[in-house]
Amino acid sequence: MLQVFWQFFKLGWLSFGGPAAHIGYFQRHFVQRLGWIPQDRFAATLALCQFLPGPASSQLGFAIGYQRAGLGGALAAFVGFTLPSFGLMFGLALAGHHYASQPAALAMVSGLKLFALVVVADAVLTMAGQFCRQRLTLTIAVLTAALLWLQPGLAAQFVALLAAALLGALLLQKTGGEPGQQLSPSWPFLLLFAGLLLVLPLLSLTGTAAIFADFYQAGSLVFGGGHVVLPLLQELLADSLPQDVFLTGYAAAQAMPGPMFTLASFLGAELWPATPLLGALVATFGVFLPGFLLVLALQHSWQALAARPKMTGAITGINAAVVGLLLAALYQPVFVSSVTGAPALAAAALGLLALRAFKCPLLVLIPAFMLLGFWL
Repeated sequence: MLQVFWQFFKLGWLSFGGPAAHIGYFQRHFVQRLGWIPQDRFAATLALCQFLPGPASSQLGFAIGYQRAGLGGALAAFVGFTLPSFGLMFGLALAGHHYASQPAALAMVSGLKLFALVVVADAVLTMAGQFCRQRLTLTIAVLTAALLWLQPGLAAQFVALLAAALLGALLLQKTGGEPGQQLSPSWPFLLLFAGLLLVLPLLSLTGTAAIFADFYQAGSLVFGGGHVVLPLLQELLADSLPQDVFLTGYAAAQAMPGPMFTLASFLGAELWPATPLLGALVATFGVFLPGFLLVLALQHSWQALAARPKMTGAITGINAAVVGLLLAALYQPVFVSSVTGAPALAAAALGLLALRAFKCPLLVLIPAFMLLGFWL
């Protein structure tokens, strides 16, 4: 178990570039270099993690740790891979408490908000190319965005995701594995996931229990990668934190190694300033827990799930709706909060060009936009 922790801890400091890059790091390190998992099992586990809601790369690391050393190994993998990013995001939140009102900090925040616009726009374009290749999926994405522009709120997001799942199950069915396989999930983990998702919103929770409930709900509904956690958390916590805090944390998370979901660490510390470490731990645990429960529940049932056309069709519809969620967030809160005039819009357009066309590294763009904030 200590060996699992150490290997993932080392990767946690080096894994820049987001979920797709993380998967490449895992494949080279655990399949090719260490031989902990064969290539075919790695591919099947990756397919399951991409199929489920939650942070796919962290779920993949969790599953590799589980296959190596059981539940203890899974937890060691999660803690090792997440700890560096958690510490950096928590430190950023503490620094923000001390320096937030300083002119230099305000200028850098304005630059980071503009950088967030670039990253979200890039994510929308990338995910649209991946999930909206058909007329129906493109229609689902645009209608979802239009609904949320006209009627923003968490209820509208639920309606959009449910409608997309139903349309996908009916009209976007895909053939999967061999029919007739039995679905045999681990029911205790599956019931725990569903019970928390259904019961927590009905309780009148306060303090850190309310923080856990909000982040658990967001982690349960994130399809399509870490970028999608932004609109979900923004709707859940809109009354608790200003938009500037969301966008600053989101932009900073792009520069961190490890999982983007550690945005929750930053937000949890901001939500519970009396004991920020407790807030960060509760929020981080809450947002990661749903994805891990689903991996534990369904890792032995993946082939049966993949053989069900209606299930894969529903996921296709949900992924299209997720593009719409992110497109809606691109306007509000990201664009509205970050673009203050033509110079800011021009800078964002040039930043998007540098990121997409010239593959400029994020570690170059982030300090450039922070400096840009002083000029803007």
